[in-house]
Amino acid sequence: MRSEDKAADLTRAECLRLMSTATVGRIVFTEQALPAVAPVGFVVDGEDVVTSVPRGSRLVTATRGAIVAFQADDLDSTGRTGWSVTVIGRARVARDPGDRAREALRPWKAGTGAEFILVSCRRITGQRVRAVPAGDRETAA
Repeated sequence: MRSEDKAADLTRAECLRLMSTATVGRIVFTEQALPAVAPVGFVVDGEDVVTSVPRGSRLVTATRGAIVAFQADDLDSTGRTGWSVTVIGRARVARDPGDRAREALRPWKAGTGAEFILVSCRRITGQRVRAVPAGDRETAA
């Protein structure tokens, strides 16, 4: 039986809830006038995405005050199901992101201390994807 993908848009609340279940995402930023992407550990704190990176890293320099994108997802390529959420907002560096973020996050790369990048969830979009069996295509549309 063949299948096709069916996507459903998520509400802002659903996006934030689903993102809070993930621990790894990608921050998309501009570096030397070119797009760049870096995987980061993160937590959702209210309506901010908080990541931890080594103090003075290129990611801190490139994102400070910049508009960035952030994406998190949970996708099953075999079952063709899951969700994906994208956030667009201004990044800022915070020395003290709050207890929750400080306890949950450690930089992925070694360095002297950590800095926290907070991305405000100004614009947030998401989709839930599921495979639809070929026989159910008309009812899924």
